[in-house]
Amino acid sequence: MKTKPVLAASAVLVLAAALASCSAGGGGGNGGNDATNCTNTIPKSDLPVVTMWAWYPNMELVVDNFNEQNDEVQVCWTNVGQGGDEYDKFQTAITAGTGAPDVIMVEADRIPTFQIQEALVDISDMGYEDVKDHYSEGAWKDVSVGDGVYGAPVDGGPMGMIYRADVFEEYDITPPTTWAEYEEAAQKVKDAGGPLFGDLGANVPAVMMALQYQNGAQPFTYDPASPETIGIDLADDASKEVLDYWAGLVEKGLVGTQDQFTPEYISGVIGGDYATYISAAWAPGYLTGAGVGEGEDAGVWAVAPLPQWDADNPVSVNWGGSAFSVTSQASDPELAAKVAFGVYADDESLLDGWQNQVIFPLNLKALNSPEFVDYEVPFFNGQQANKEVYVPAANAYTGMTYTPFGQYYYDAFTEQLAAINEGSVSGSEAADRLQEDVVAYAEEQGFTVE
Repeated sequence: MKTKPVLAASAVLVLAAALASCSAGGGGGNGGNDATNCTNTIPKSDLPVVTMWAWYPNMELVVDNFNEQNDEVQVCWTNVGQGGDEYDKFQTAITAGTGAPDVIMVEADRIPTFQIQEALVDISDMGYEDVKDHYSEGAWKDVSVGDGVYGAPVDGGPMGMIYRADVFEEYDITPPTTWAEYEEAAQKVKDAGGPLFGDLGANVPAVMMALQYQNGAQPFTYDPASPETIGIDLADDASKEVLDYWAGLVEKGLVGTQDQFTPEYISGVIGGDYATYISAAWAPGYLTGAGVGEGEDAGVWAVAPLPQWDADNPVSVNWGGSAFSVTSQASDPELAAKVAFGVYADDESLLDGWQNQVIFPLNLKALNSPEFVDYEVPFFNGQQANKEVYVPAANAYTGMTYTPFGQYYYDAFTEQLAAINEGSVSGSEAADRLQEDVVAYAEEQGFTVE
């Protein structure tokens, strides 16, 4: 039987993760469960207070909306940092047994890391049934571990294929519907002297994990009812097929090998070095903020559904997204759950999130609203991208199973993707090496690997 210190050791590697899906907001302070240290003003001081850490850029508006509308509880919010910075502080509080907030914003794929340390509370019997129908099956799956629910979904990242419509027109390319067609189009553009068709960034392993899921892979199986056991299957045929495919694109010079989210990569996107960008629904906001689509050579951008491995059996996948979780240090878990489920759920906050903050909503009253579905996205020159691509993908998404040692897995995957890009291993060899590496790590942490 694993001891709690071993479980904590397996989780601590999460701390360096950088976010892809959300932007940092303002605020500050050291937060914790000290309700006297709030960024916001609490208007109803006679009500009980729940402390919260979160970094959504419009969090002050969201908290103010909740506090104004609620006569049972008030939220004391602080922004202690984005992603890894917040996780650092949370891990310190977990180790110390004090200093955590009542509610914390956590990326969905990090939930198992903290759940295995018993740092999060299962809120499945604390109001979940009242809001269950407000979100899709996939949204709930991503914030669940086994049968337990450890977060209230807020935003997500259904994936699609962003592309340069002007480049596609120049080279007479129709948006590919399968990955086989994607390669054919890439070869056609290369043969005509055009740009790279895409990019295999070693620093975005979550994309490859999603594409492996799309191809039928199940990298991890984990149930907290058997916390000593984990299933790890990173070198199955489906996973190898995906990596061999992308390794082939690299070898043929059809895609680049630049790390993404870097000045060099953005410069290449702005400069027209890539015809496509395989990404998620939050990407238009990221690209706009990075200066893509501006200036004389802005290009014409559009989006199409993600190509499929099997056109007859389409699968939607997701990259990114966050939730509000109740911590085990919450003074009143049921009151904290009321906040987790209720904050960022009112109409005004949801509207501001997608209109002004480019946050892709998972709450179905926003996701399926005519205003959101029919929205003409400026970055895509008025294309109704939500209706054509992102909303159908979000509604069809069934969720993923994440691992309690996600950051180690991502780091190990990055190492293998870099080796593919260097040409030192094939896709299949990279999958075998990844399996060996992650299994060894899991066993070091005290897991029995199935």
